[in-house]
Amino acid sequence: MSAILESYESLEFIKFMRDLNIITVIIRLILAALFGAVIGLERGRQRRAAGLRTHTLVCLGSALTATLGIFTSTALANLLNVSVSDPLRVSAQVISGIGFLGVGSIMIKGRFQIVGLTTAAGLWVTAAIGISLGAGFYEGALVALAVTVFTILVLHKLERKINANHLSFGVYTEINSDKKVNEFITFMKDSYRAHDVQVTVPRSGITGNIGIEVSIISSKKHKVVLDEVVDKLQELDYVIFAIESL
Repeated sequence: MSAILESYESLEFIKFMRDLNIITVIIRLILAALFGAVIGLERGRQRRAAGLRTHTLVCLGSALTATLGIFTSTALANLLNVSVSDPLRVSAQVISGIGFLGVGSIMIKGRFQIVGLTTAAGLWVTAAIGISLGAGFYEGALVALAVTVFTILVLHKLERKINANHLSFGVYTEINSDKKVNEFITFMKDSYRAHDVQVTVPRSGITGNIGIEVSIISSKKHKVVLDEVVDKLQELDYVIFAIESL
């Protein structure tokens, strides 16, 4: 294996691509834009806020910072005889700073659904791929691109298939007496295996009422229909109303 690696690294083309010059800089930046676009294309098709253009720019900018760090360290060494211990220090800040974009892509839709985590993770990986390209680590960037695309396209479908028969939803119920809280909670746990029970201030604002939120999981073996749960709860004499909890 070591002989193969030595032979690979000894190729003139590989040596040229590892070097930093105007041609390799252009190649690295173009590849970064293309790699970012490949990842962003799928996010754009999913109608995500961070799509083709965002991923392209993130990868391009990350590659530029890595190239800039290497160029600066080389220039200082040649002109001023100053050694830079960490030429990728600027690029390290990209990995931290990309969190601001990631946070902006995450949205909480109610208590039981968070969207944008995959896009945020994709932005972070795209930045890392850009830094790898800017530093001349083409092989790592290419493998990371392939695995990222596989994760987004293939594992996404597999995840949806696995979770198709596993649905979680919330139910908010308002009752007219605090003396019925334990009875109601017991009923929900016994009838629907409810969990994550929270007693809250009544949404109606009526003094004396009690609000109760629960989570219910519907699976293939234990199928639960939201409308049927709501109808059943509203038949209880102490229940004021029951709705889906958002």
